[in-house]
Amino acid sequence: MTTPMLTPTPRISSVNHVKGNEQFEMVAQDVSSGGAAGRALPERVHVLLVEDDDGDALLVEELLLDAGVPFVLNRARSLADARRSLADTTCVLLDLELPDSRGLQGVRWLREAWPNLAVVVLTGISDEHLGEEAVGAGAQDYLVKGQVDGFLLQRVVRYAVERQRAEETQRQLGEARLYAAENSRLERGLLPSPLLIDRRLSVAARYRSGGQRMLLGGDFYDVVEAPDGWVHTMVGDVCGRGPDEAALGVCLRVAWRTMILAGRPVSETLSAVQQVLELERPHDRLFATISMLSIAPDRTKGVLHLAGHPQPLLLGMDTVQELNAPVCLPPGISHSTDWPSAEVELGESWSVLMYTDGLIEGKVDGGPERLGSEGLIKLIEKERTQGVSERLQERQANERLIDAVITRARELNGGDLADDLAVLVVSCIPSAGQ
Repeated sequence: MTTPMLTPTPRISSVNHVKGNEQFEMVAQDVSSGGAAGRALPERVHVLLVEDDDGDALLVEELLLDAGVPFVLNRARSLADARRSLADTTCVLLDLELPDSRGLQGVRWLREAWPNLAVVVLTGISDEHLGEEAVGAGAQDYLVKGQVDGFLLQRVVRYAVERQRAEETQRQLGEARLYAAENSRLERGLLPSPLLIDRRLSVAARYRSGGQRMLLGGDFYDVVEAPDGWVHTMVGDVCGRGPDEAALGVCLRVAWRTMILAGRPVSETLSAVQQVLELERPHDRLFATISMLSIAPDRTKGVLHLAGHPQPLLLGMDTVQELNAPVCLPPGISHSTDWPSAEVELGESWSVLMYTDGLIEGKVDGGPERLGSEGLIKLIEKERTQGVSERLQERQANERLIDAVITRARELNGGDLADDLAVLVVSCIPSAGQ
């Protein structure tokens, strides 16, 4: 045991003892300097002393007073008593021999129940091995009664608080990095790069999470050119929002792309997507809507499948119109084996806009009416007449069009759209490949 350091007691300008409530508020200034009043006092630290011995508690109080540092000190005689004060506590000075706790039980309980608190062991047991175990259990420091003076105690408390804050900051940073990494993996799965060889075609896409949420939802899309020259485009929407829906959306998109690359017929592809949904969904209430447009090698026509999904829009030189096809129930609602389709004429030079319903379910000017597909068509027509259509066939122009439409839909809604949305525009410019 080492001899405690003896230090002169500073002059105390304000001391408030409330013995009855076992709370001591200590605000200390060195008034001999004459300039203390002009300096800001450091941030107060709320300390909870968990100590059942009245004599030891009095010594801790005097030590903190001797240090001349502003502390708010509360005392509890047991861990059970401490529960009432922990919410307002910054640092706990914990004895290891309490009526309801022995050894490191109290340290472990505090770290588990109150992980944001700084914990300093203040005990009469001088045992370096036990000190190592205490720090390993989560305590910021280990002090032995009789070997501590006021200045050492206040410094240890301050350091413990800052160390705990640093640990919490690192923990939050680690969680943020993990969250970002998970989001990045979901993004790569939901928002793929198009697989295109034909230079006549260009693709523009946008994805927006609803309600300013960072996590991606269950909307997904893809564009794949098959070996036979057909180009297959798809937009889908898993009902609901959250990590389960996002993960399921990734599974469905990857299953769809795999079937297309394998050269399987569209009917088999959609059936495979449905089977994956039924096997991978976390509960039976989840379903997904899908719009799929297969573009013929001559790029003037295509085949459209609609499984409970909004109709794509064909953007001609001067017109905007819906592409029509029979609508069947979406995968997950019923186990369909029949996927009706319709052949659609596209023309020589065209753009097709495919989207999820998050784009059209926003309100209009604060009223009960929703934007709907008709409102979306009017927005597109208005944006194109204002100059966007001059280079509509270029990818950059399509991106500007999408951004303008999404921005206007948000403005009409009076803020962020509640649901996630995905918008995909595929364009054909014959001259680009000639």
